Amino acid sequence: MSFSIGIGPNTRKSPYFDATVADGVQSFSVYNHMYLPAHFGDPDAEYDRLVNGVTMWDVGAQRQVEIRGADAEKLVDYLCARDVKSSRVGYGRYVPVCNHDGILINDPVLLRLAADRFWLSIADSDIELWARAIAAERDYDVEIHEPDVSPLAVQGPRAPAVVEQLFGDWIHELTYFAFRETELDGIPLVVARSGWSKQGGFELYLRDSKRGGELWERVKTAGAAQDIGPGAPNDPERIESGLLSYGADCRLQVDPADPFELGLEAFVDLDGEHDFIGKRALREIAARGPARRRVGFYLEGDTVSGVTHPLPVLQAGQRVGSLTEVAHSPRLGRNIATGLLASEIAAAARDLEVILPGGPRRLEVAALPFIR
Repeated sequence: MSFSIGIGPNTRKSPYFDATVADGVQSFSVYNHMYLPAHFGDPDAEYDRLVNGVTMWDVGAQRQVEIRGADAEKLVDYLCARDVKSSRVGYGRYVPVCNHDGILINDPVLLRLAADRFWLSIADSDIELWARAIAAERDYDVEIHEPDVSPLAVQGPRAPAVVEQLFGDWIHELTYFAFRETELDGIPLVVARSGWSKQGGFELYLRDSKRGGELWERVKTAGAAQDIGPGAPNDPERIESGLLSYGADCRLQVDPADPFELGLEAFVDLDGEHDFIGKRALREIAARGPARRRVGFYLEGDTVSGVTHPLPVLQAGQRVGSLTEVAHSPRLGRNIATGLLASEIAAAARDLEVILPGGPRRLEVAALPFIR
């Protein structure tokens, strides 16, 4: 079954849109009200480049929310379940953002550009509106806007060789989530050692959308010797690696979940004086224990390419969880999936099933990540 997506003015395009079309993009999804490339016609080759070589991704839909001003740190600290006061300029930090009920509404990376200036590099939800409302209600002295910033990811084990050719040896000094403001022949950028894969790489935060095509070609040329090719955030690799996908694994409007259910307790600071939205609710959840836990599944049978919406996980005909995303793992040679499972279900349970269009399939619970 195949579908098409209409390209129109109601959904924004990234600065790399024309370049991805020229390079043969075959499918888009919509993320943060923007077109996000899904694949370029050969998902197997794109997976192989990510795991064994190097690939480049248009992730301009990974928008930034800039918060700056005298109360910027105060607001960011109140928005985030993780205490950010100790964050340093030039470093990023993974920060769950919850609503007042303790439900995750985004899981951005926070970049601190100055003592009074931050970017929230957000997943797929309208955090700018949330931040503006909270700041207004608390009368914080801040400015909040979406800056002209659009990341381009270079991912895979050969990514350092490509990025070194573009910027020089200093890129090896960047530890994970560290970043530096720089330029490439006048193209203003922030270069960060980060990316939505466990294969290593960098994100080039373009700060002038008029130069998106130029940057795309520069990266493409620099990576030619490493056989770079275009791709997109890769579902099989992210499931193998146990990476959370806000919007796919949970979403406020579809399958709301708290950070403890999602395995993010290490990024929630309940002790001490750090006050944040949802802290009271999360303390209650922590005291009684989460109702569900995020797990992996092995899915028996023929190759499954994906699901279009969360599916019930059944035990003896009763719903005990949900399967959120599934893919065939090339490295494991079997179907793997992620989902949320009732906490009382045994970690070694093998009597679970999910109903797919072709009929029921047996599930076996697996620990995340599948591949370390």
